[in-house]
Amino acid sequence: MSRADHDEIEDSSAPLIEHLAELRTRLIRSVIAFIIGICLAFTVAEPILQFLLGPIEETLRSLGDPSPTMQYTSPQEYLFTLFRISMVFGFGLAFPVISYQLWRFVAPGLYKSEKGAFLPFLVASPVMFLLGASFAHFVVTPLAMAFFLGFADVSSIFANLLSTAADRVSDGVAGVPAAEPAMVPETTEGIRITFFGKVNESLDITLKFIIAFGLCFQLPVLLTLMGKAGLVSAAGLGSVRKYAVVAILVLAALVTPPDVTTQVILFTVVYGLYEISIFLVRMVERKREKELRAQGLWFDEDEEDAAEDGEGKEKT
Repeated sequence: MSRADHDEIEDSSAPLIEHLAELRTRLIRSVIAFIIGICLAFTVAEPILQFLLGPIEETLRSLGDPSPTMQYTSPQEYLFTLFRISMVFGFGLAFPVISYQLWRFVAPGLYKSEKGAFLPFLVASPVMFLLGASFAHFVVTPLAMAFFLGFADVSSIFANLLSTAADRVSDGVAGVPAAEPAMVPETTEGIRITFFGKVNESLDITLKFIIAFGLCFQLPVLLTLMGKAGLVSAAGLGSVRKYAVVAILVLAALVTPPDVTTQVILFTVVYGLYEISIFLVRMVERKREKELRAQGLWFDEDEEDAAEDGEGKEKT
């Protein structure tokens, strides 16, 4: 190998090494931000857990349980539940830093027009995820909990214990001492079905709804970005509308309980997002057409056909 060839290889490898070094720096900063976010979220993990389990609490109280109770069956389960919450919300806290590091790594390789196209979507994505998560927590989860818990006798044993204890105390106040401890009332037939919710399983249902709807609300962002890249068109999305309806119905049946009300709500919301996506892609296409017309680079199909017919007549 000649000296010139050796220098050329070294010159070509230098930018790659620089990119890898920068990528390592960006990843380290993102990981540090993620760890800090986990630590901050862990300090308020218990109030966050109470907030996430709010729909279950409201449903149990509406069904007659005066003291909604959750349980955990292993010593480490509650701690791991709090740590899981810390990871999810810690990532949310660290997302601005992570997205900024991603932007700083990608931006130097983009043209000015590409930067203007990519940055708004980087901002819109977390906003749409928060909208979807809020919709799931305040609308979908309460409906789902009411559906699931409505099948069983949800007045838990704790409610029976409290009522029995209250009767004993009232007897004692009246002058009759309560000689017996509070007992669960006996039943003469059948098995009493009660709800003893596990913390991690109840949290798992809530988080699944939040993540599922957060991702569904990314549909306009994703399709609009694909429209800017020329991968989809408004006409193409409109032509497959009937297939999209079927896909959304299947999605509604999979991610929601077999409750018609919840499924109709999900279908209406996701289909509305699909129509909004078509509108946004059409706006992107009109803007692109306007820019190309201003540059003299846009030709309609009729104009192209007329030009081709003119060329054919000239040749004949």
